[in-house]
Amino acid sequence: MQVYWQAMSGSQRHTSRFGKFTRGVGAALLLPLGLGSCARQVDTFQPRIVITSPQGGGVAKADNLFLKGYVMDDRGAIQLTINGQAVPLDSGSPKIKYFSYQPQVEGNQNTFTFKARDRAGNESTLTMDLDLDPQVPELKITSFERFGNTIRVAGVATDNDRVAEVLVDGRRLNIAVGQKVNFYAETQGIYADITVLDRAGNRVERRVQ
Repeated sequence: MQVYWQAMSGSQRHTSRFGKFTRGVGAALLLPLGLGSCARQVDTFQPRIVITSPQGGGVAKADNLFLKGYVMDDRGAIQLTINGQAVPLDSGSPKIKYFSYQPQVEGNQNTFTFKARDRAGNESTLTMDLDLDPQVPELKITSFERFGNTIRVAGVATDNDRVAEVLVDGRRLNIAVGQKVNFYAETQGIYADITVLDRAGNRVERRVQ
């Protein structure tokens, strides 16, 4: 590559990777033209694949499974495959491309390999192991009391994987995630709506009164 130099004049001190130069009136500084632009044209950024759904940490519901996320690249990803199948990328953003894909699954344990490529040919690969959980949590009420308009309710939630959330009248309780969770809550009204969810998103709901 040929390197061209340009003469510049001025009256201030200039520091560059070539050293320090003092430019006064009539002084000339020779700077290389083309080196910076050549460096900027080299694209070594690998696409980044981000999975946003399922959110269960490697566990998902068995029915109606969708793999969702996006591919981020400084110049834009142009191709995505999941287990060798081409997946469409939206064209809404130059640097972030979203995708949604409903895969074919076999049994309750599946592995998905994501491969993305950008315009410069850089590639990245992401492998995700996913267990499908068809079982809903179980809920047992152990105590229910009403004092005027105040309700006190306690119970036990269990799951074959992990209980992730317990809600009473839409309010999420502070629990320790596990296969068996004891809970207690106070609420207002004539009944209490209790919801239990596991990591896969399976849920059981019950109204007690």
